[in-house]
Amino acid sequence: MLDGLKTFDSAVLRVAGKNGAPDRTQELPAGLFEMTVDGGGKLKTYCIDLHNPTQDQAKYLETPWAETSLGGNRNAGKIRWILQHSYPQVDDLAALADAAGTGPLTERTAAAGTQVAIWRYSDDADVTASDKQAEKLADWLERSARDTKEPRASLTLEPAAVAGRAGERLGPVTVRTDADQVSVSPPVDAAASGITVTDEKGAPVTAAADGDRLYFAVPKDTADGTASLAVQATTSVPVGRAFAGAGRTQTQILAGSSESTVSARASATWAETGAAPALTARKNCAAGGVDVTAANRGDQPFTFELAGTEHTVAAGATSTVTVPVAEDQAYDFTITGPAGFARTFTGVLDCATSGSVLEKESQEAGGAGNDVGTQSAQQSVPATTGSTTSGLEGDLAATGGSSATPMLAAVAIGLLVVGGGAVFLLRRKQPGADGE
Repeated sequence: MLDGLKTFDSAVLRVAGKNGAPDRTQELPAGLFEMTVDGGGKLKTYCIDLHNPTQDQAKYLETPWAETSLGGNRNAGKIRWILQHSYPQVDDLAALADAAGTGPLTERTAAAGTQVAIWRYSDDADVTASDKQAEKLADWLERSARDTKEPRASLTLEPAAVAGRAGERLGPVTVRTDADQVSVSPPVDAAASGITVTDEKGAPVTAAADGDRLYFAVPKDTADGTASLAVQATTSVPVGRAFAGAGRTQTQILAGSSESTVSARASATWAETGAAPALTARKNCAAGGVDVTAANRGDQPFTFELAGTEHTVAAGATSTVTVPVAEDQAYDFTITGPAGFARTFTGVLDCATSGSVLEKESQEAGGAGNDVGTQSAQQSVPATTGSTTSGLEGDLAATGGSSATPMLAAVAIGLLVVGGGAVFLLRRKQPGADGE
């Protein structure tokens, strides 16, 4: 649950005038958001998309930098350096003020100065903190920042989908986490179906650690179908992880985390004969679209339709199809195949800051107007009451994962969603019955 902009002061954004028009300035709040994680935990975040409005009832997904505007930003590592060397990671404000040479800082001015420095790198914004000490902090952070690496996900499963034949162990699915241990939950119908989650030696597992390999053990003669496993842990999410929405909303970056509940899922698909597809999808910002990957572990080709084109994946092969999607545009397309197979992918491609998109549109229109200033002035950040929320929607998060993928919801329903690629759980219709 996004509790709003909690610790903030003011800043002034300057936008250059077009075609001889004077520069425009706008005062706006700058500071630290807080989120409550369903299941326990608190997150603190800063904005990295100044010109994009936040949305009510927002849902967020922990997202790799490559699937956000940070992927194409050569200064992304400097933003993480700022987060590591300023408030709230450095909560001794006297020490921070001494290091930056600012004079006395409060939590509000420290948060504002940090946000201003981040905007200068995330949005290339001409923005100044209203408070003199906060502005000195922003200048010091901007000047001192050094390139740092992207932190890895707090918890993810690789790959997020596997396939094969009944009677085999399907996998492996490798656990990647910075937690000491994660709990492993088998398929919900495990008792009835006999499907278990095992280690490499075939022993059932209920817990795992970083690097462990998990398998789905599917009894022979099990009817064609799918199953999923879930892993969960309590850990601190690494500073610098990006959070993106499935709807058009302001992208955030993590500044601090208490011990929080994180989880991830993986699916398995099996068939006695014929195709046995495992589908995953993720945003491809470099190509300007969504990559849909189909791995066919069956003994016959898997043929499917995607965005009006038929594709065939040979038995034992893997194929990736990139579906073009315009920046900031929603996508909604369905994969269809034999025996009534269908899967819908929805989401929004958000690979650039809104300011860069608006600037490009303005240039293409001949440079008229001053839309960037209008957007940033009216919509970029919450009102000073801190009541605005951030969000995403759809049964798939930013990368298009299924409704089974847990999500961090800003406002009412919030699970911290972790990992990079989303998983698509397939529905295989049996004659005369519906089932997963």
